[in-house]
Amino acid sequence: MNMLLLTSKITDNAYNVRDRQLRHLLDVHKAELGDSVKVGHINGLMGTGTIVKLDNEQATLMLDLTQNPPPPLPLTLLLALPRPKMLRRTLQTIAAMGVKKLYLINSSRVEKSFWQSPFLTPDAIEEQLVLGLEQSRDTLLPEVHLRKLFKPFVEDELPSLIKGTSSLVAHPDTEENCPVNTFDKTTLAIGPEGGFIPYEIDKLVAIGFKAVHLGPRILRVENAVPSIISRLFPS
Repeated sequence: MNMLLLTSKITDNAYNVRDRQLRHLLDVHKAELGDSVKVGHINGLMGTGTIVKLDNEQATLMLDLTQNPPPPLPLTLLLALPRPKMLRRTLQTIAAMGVKKLYLINSSRVEKSFWQSPFLTPDAIEEQLVLGLEQSRDTLLPEVHLRKLFKPFVEDELPSLIKGTSSLVAHPDTEENCPVNTFDKTTLAIGPEGGFIPYEIDKLVAIGFKAVHLGPRILRVENAVPSIISRLFPS
């Protein structure tokens, strides 16, 4: 954790840190009374917090928040729902990399049981996003939307979502290389392990997506996501 993300209301420019974040302050940062730590308020400004009270139950910080968070990527990510353990890591990754709009979608190769995962509750999703934001020193919480039906989403909703964007779908069986160093508004679709099936690729291409590949190797979703994003939007 490179920054404490404050997720509750700030009162009189002070904030009480408890639980996981307190343990990190004490056990990792070895924080002491009077120390300053990097903090940010969720969907708000960043800065520092000075520890004015500290015990094993909570730390009270006096805040000085004057910095804007880093700019978001001009990217909407469509991601076939990964298996639950991979989902947690992937949510942290997309938050850390600056993605602000994520659609978790269905696919023929997504197991039905994945949609029953407790990791898909709003609180569980936010927990992983917060960890990613704390890692990268960002405060803007990504929007996460769940779409359990592939065909209605692609036919009825997606055409309006991709207007004005460069629309790409990761697909190993194509001759088109993934673009590099693009600064266009982009909609990127990434399939499950093994990729989207041909029917799904055809549906996406029919509404304007271009199928692109990263090379001859087939990557896991947790590796494909940062690889493609880094290729499109290098820092």
